[in-house]
Amino acid sequence: MARRKRLFIPGIPTHVYQRGNNKIPIFFSEKDYSLFLNMLQEAKVKHPCLIYGYCLMPNHFHLLIEPEEKNNISLLMKFLGAKYVHYINKIHSRTGTLWEGRFKCSLVDREAYFLTCLRYIELNPIRAGLVKSLALYKWSSYRARALGEKSKVLDLSKWYFDLGNDSFERQNRYKEFFRDYTIPEPAHLLIKEMLHKGGLTGDTKFKEQIEGILGRKILFRPQGRPFKEQLNVQSGRSSSD
Repeated sequence: MARRKRLFIPGIPTHVYQRGNNKIPIFFSEKDYSLFLNMLQEAKVKHPCLIYGYCLMPNHFHLLIEPEEKNNISLLMKFLGAKYVHYINKIHSRTGTLWEGRFKCSLVDREAYFLTCLRYIELNPIRAGLVKSLALYKWSSYRARALGEKSKVLDLSKWYFDLGNDSFERQNRYKEFFRDYTIPEPAHLLIKEMLHKGGLTGDTKFKEQIEGILGRKILFRPQGRPFKEQLNVQSGRSSSD
């Protein structure tokens, strides 16, 4: 059976996921995590993309990424994957594959699911029981926005700067967005399902937008009522229905 063609569209955020083969670890030391981020920075310069979020877990990683050109995510992941595997195999005296097949991905509706997908990604260490507080986990994009930690990899984007007049106000409002370490179940299931199926993480309007760009129908469709979660930049409060 032919492999399903993945969807990449310039200017559309994409949730990317890659796991270790048979769920084996892909990071073995703090140096591995740090070098991976350096390689990711090199990859995004070589194949221009905006990186809005990331989370590196012991046996997998997530990215929320937006390509400048159609093929840039594929090129970035190929460059990153090959360089990191070469490093791991050399340093840790191993051979063979590190990844479990091709990376998985899903286009993300910027209006309805962007922030929810970002929370999904950054909440990974909590769901896995690695930490009790996101502030304690060094290998995600959360600390850059919530604590002001410097990151060469991350693109903060305009919506973040609209959260407040200074860094202190923006950080507090971002932390408020994570006051509840849960995501509504329908949104959680949709993000996970569409990521593994290569579908669309969005509502009907988003589906129609993508179909218009592609000039064809999309097989995977979001189920149920549209979901929307957003940060209110006026009050600093988050909402989820």
